[in-house]
Amino acid sequence: MGRTTAEGLPVSAEHRARLMQAMAACVAAKGYADTTIADIAAGARVSKRTFYQHFEAKPDCLIALYEHASRQALDVLKAAIDPARDWHVQVEQAVQAYFGALACDPGLLRTLFIEILALGPRGLQARRRSHQEMADFIVAVVDGSSARALPPATATALVGAIHEWVLQAIETDRVPQLPELTGPAARLVRAVIDAHLDHATAAPARSSSTVP
Repeated sequence: MGRTTAEGLPVSAEHRARLMQAMAACVAAKGYADTTIADIAAGARVSKRTFYQHFEAKPDCLIALYEHASRQALDVLKAAIDPARDWHVQVEQAVQAYFGALACDPGLLRTLFIEILALGPRGLQARRRSHQEMADFIVAVVDGSSARALPPATATALVGAIHEWVLQAIETDRVPQLPELTGPAARLVRAVIDAHLDHATAAPARSSSTVP
């Protein structure tokens, strides 16, 4: 059996977590381009050899950090949803929880939303996967409480709109104020989804009344 930390985690898992935390701190302090593997290893208090045991190169560490933090934010969103209740009731609470989670660490948020783009296509693919997971969750919540299915493209558009607000908050140094956008964001989500569901309900009625 491998060694474990005082918290019961395998040492290798702790090293990986520390490397990602060090990546976040280094990038927040000096930017991705100027961050070196030596910086990350020093920040994590491990050797460069240990870094390479977990990641092939610097981009792999940043992507791992991005995916880990994105999953955590999505978990917060999921925890704020009660499947037994109508999604209309839950959407504002869920959006507030999501924005609150993002606002907790402005430095990390900038790393995730801005610095990930420094990786080019790989960074865009990682961001797309993260956005798709959130869009899939929105579809599942609406489909679970409505007789009409929500098109995936509509959910993707909502995710894009919400994250555009997040980008604006980052650019204007207003990340701690993100929760203030809860009301507008919740109203947008409800309006877009309701408009689609109303249209989907009305379409069959119009079709059945048409004389060939």
